[in-house]
Amino acid sequence: QERFVESGGGLVHSGGSLTLSCVLSGNTFNQYSMAWYRQTPGKQRELVASIISASATDYERFVRGRFTISRDDAESTLYLQMNNLEPEDTAVYYCNTLSELYAWGQGTQVTVFS
Repeated sequence: QERFVESGGGLVHSGGSLTLSCVLSGNTFNQYSMAWYRQTPGKQRELVASIISASATDYERFVRGRFTISRDDAESTLYLQMNNLEPEDTAVYYCNTLSELYAWGQGTQVTVFS
């Protein structure tokens, strides 16, 4: 059973940057469109950004221009470069396929303080 391991979260001041990583075990990573999601307490998990290939990415309005999603298929790793972070970006960040095919990992906490 494939599983995700997210890392790279932390505590950062408003306007700061973080880079998240997500590794998928197994060897199916390059078969799927991948995505980052986030969740705050009491709210549903929401899509943040998705990637099919380096030239095919999509971003939700609230992160467009600040976040960059990328992937390394050889390393089965998904990245999310987050710049100009805002307190509203505080959440647990998760990765999964765009179709949410696999079980969710433990996520990585991002906390942005003003």
